[in-house]
Amino acid sequence: MLLPSLLALTLHQAPSSLTTVSEQSGWTRTGRYPEVESLCRAFPKAFPGKVRCDTIGTTPEGRPLLALVASADGTLTPAAAARKQRPVVFFQGGIHSGEIDGKDAGFWLLRDLLAGKEQPGVLKRVTAVFVPVFNVDGHERFGPNHRPNQNGPEEMGWRATAQNLNLNRDYAKAEAPEMVALLKYLHAWDPLVYADLHATNGAKFEHDVSVGIEPQKSGPAALRELGVKLREELFTELESQQHLPVPFYPSFIEDDDPSSGFAYGVPPPRFSHAYWATHRRFGVLVETHSWKPYAERVKATRNIVASLLRLVARDGAALRAAVKAADAADAAGTTREVVLAWKNTEQKRTIDFRGYAYERGASDVSGQTWIRYDDTKPQVWKVPYFEEIQPALTASLPAGGYLVPPAHAAWVEAKLATHGLRSQRLSKPVASAAVESFRATEAKWSTQSVENRQTLNVKGAWEPQSQALPAGTLYVPVAQEGVELVAHLFEPTGPDSLLSWGFFNAHFEQKEYVEDYVLEPFARELLAKDASVKAEWEAKLKDPAFAKDARARLRFFYERHPARDVQLRVYPVLRIQAAPHGLAAMKPAKP
Repeated sequence: MLLPSLLALTLHQAPSSLTTVSEQSGWTRTGRYPEVESLCRAFPKAFPGKVRCDTIGTTPEGRPLLALVASADGTLTPAAAARKQRPVVFFQGGIHSGEIDGKDAGFWLLRDLLAGKEQPGVLKRVTAVFVPVFNVDGHERFGPNHRPNQNGPEEMGWRATAQNLNLNRDYAKAEAPEMVALLKYLHAWDPLVYADLHATNGAKFEHDVSVGIEPQKSGPAALRELGVKLREELFTELESQQHLPVPFYPSFIEDDDPSSGFAYGVPPPRFSHAYWATHRRFGVLVETHSWKPYAERVKATRNIVASLLRLVARDGAALRAAVKAADAADAAGTTREVVLAWKNTEQKRTIDFRGYAYERGASDVSGQTWIRYDDTKPQVWKVPYFEEIQPALTASLPAGGYLVPPAHAAWVEAKLATHGLRSQRLSKPVASAAVESFRATEAKWSTQSVENRQTLNVKGAWEPQSQALPAGTLYVPVAQEGVELVAHLFEPTGPDSLLSWGFFNAHFEQKEYVEDYVLEPFARELLAKDASVKAEWEAKLKDPAFAKDARARLRFFYERHPARDVQLRVYPVLRIQAAPHGLAAMKPAKP
């Protein structure tokens, strides 16, 4: 907990215009968004030439999405940072606006860094970019009852946006206006480290914070080594400050059963830190423990960001060199495989985890097992930890890239630009090209919407064919920085592909059809004249489910009728092994 003497010192030394509602209240409350707007104006006045207040975009409810940029030597624009080869650390609060620790920690830390009270000189070696609240409209859905399993502040914002979207599921599909604005800003700055600041839900235990960093177990080997080093040194500093960090998200493998243990996970790029890791940079997920008092959570968040700034300032040259080498390898087209999903192996070890005494038993209310913690009795749990991962789904990439037909090129092109990815159009048609096409052998929609989309899971395979390419076709090369995200977006079976998110659902819906009274005589004629079809038909009838399904039986013949839709269940995106002829100028990678 923040000591009273430290709180008093902070309030006494801080300029009143830069002291947050949170500090003034003794860390029991947090301010509304007008406070962010006021502080964003006040910081540049208090520290002229060292702070910039940027408006990134406007939310659906008309509020400005703001960022503070801090540098002791005036390196306050992406162009200036690139020119000086200045390392950048980008950190944000309030992507889930009930988890608002990052906002108050960031203002407190930046004020002390700029005043020279914290790590004097560090802002001459690193530029800090701070988004106090990402989900601004959700922040203003303010109330006292939003997170009943969180210990303060007294009132807080809401998890989702005004459009009821969870921004930390939106990075890959990039649909929310807030996300589009932030990604363009993020790619313009191109930070070495991107930290997303949360407060976790979950069980009761003594550990006060988890920090996930990637690359560490995924990505290029050189970056993994640096990620491990960054995490180890960060944890050494946190432990010296009496924190109890863990390197994994502290969610039990089985709900409400501590004995089931924990697992290390690498999520898909719909999540913030995984998204940035696919760009060969370092993504950091900070999750303070929701049951700790707000003062302790804000202090932990501040300490983590302060350490990240110091470590990146110290090691910026080495980190930049490794990132540059990874970018060069991707741009040269040396990346031939991309892991689209990871899973844990069976390998485990027993760890000591500092929890509390608990009981699990049957509930006469819910009828299920429920857990009761006694947080007056600390207890060391000896639990399994599954920390090893292996690929669960891997894609072999084409030597050339992906082709998007003109009907979809405009919106895909805009989305790629948001992600900092390059693409170019065919200025003239190609009469025939050797390509690969994906036809789904199985397509299954979600039974309910997910983040406002009906997701689609497909099975199938890429198959070679020759096809004409009309002018206006969009070519997306794999030989580019960000190739891992290219694969995630375009490989159809990946969990975060545009197809999986439902952007191409119409291509899996039957539009034209053949009447049953036409299919009935056609079926009899086909069976009479084609022995192979008859043999296949008789084999299918041995399946009781098929035999009882009138629609499936008629569909068997529809799929052999000359009027069938040959493009049904065909993914409209193609793969090609070399860049096609007739390409227009390449779109720039950075927005």
